[in-house]
Amino acid sequence: MGQQFKSLEDKHTQFIEQQAMFFVGTAAAEGRVNVSPKGGDSLRVVNENKLVWMNLTGSGNESASHVLHNNRMTLMWCAFEGAPLILRCYGHAQVLHKADVAWPDYAAMFPDYTGARQIFVLNIDLVQASCGMSVPLMDYVEDRQALNKWADKQGVKGIESYWLKKNQHNLDGLATEIAQRSGISKA
Repeated sequence: MGQQFKSLEDKHTQFIEQQAMFFVGTAAAEGRVNVSPKGGDSLRVVNENKLVWMNLTGSGNESASHVLHNNRMTLMWCAFEGAPLILRCYGHAQVLHKADVAWPDYAAMFPDYTGARQIFVLNIDLVQASCGMSVPLMDYVEDRQALNKWADKQGVKGIESYWLKKNQHNLDGLATEIAQRSGISKA
């Protein structure tokens, strides 16, 4: 049933690029495991062993804190239409914030989102494809625009204020480093 690969093959990249949604899994050494759904124009395949995704501002900031404390990350896609397939990319991630040197290079790959919070670079060490025969068939309608509209209404200063209030620590109290690594002051 399941097949393992050392890197993405062309068929995997094509599958990823056709998907409207993916899931991110992270965990620190202790505490809660986080699995987050992601969508929109927020993911790029850089090469057969590297993916990047733009993390937009949201209510929590679990992935950033987890990667700072334990850089393991898994991305997963499910075929909700067509032939069944679950594709997972396992690896080690780096979290980039706006004040980090590499930010501009990776940010240029994405639309200019007001709510852009972090960019994650996943270096893949294992790809697994499995059947996905129990994943339901679903119809994609469209991307939701509510988060982008909310961020645009807040503006850059409003987003930064939100980060200071809501995104500096995860559910288990681990730091996300968003204030210092994004170049904003806590005052």
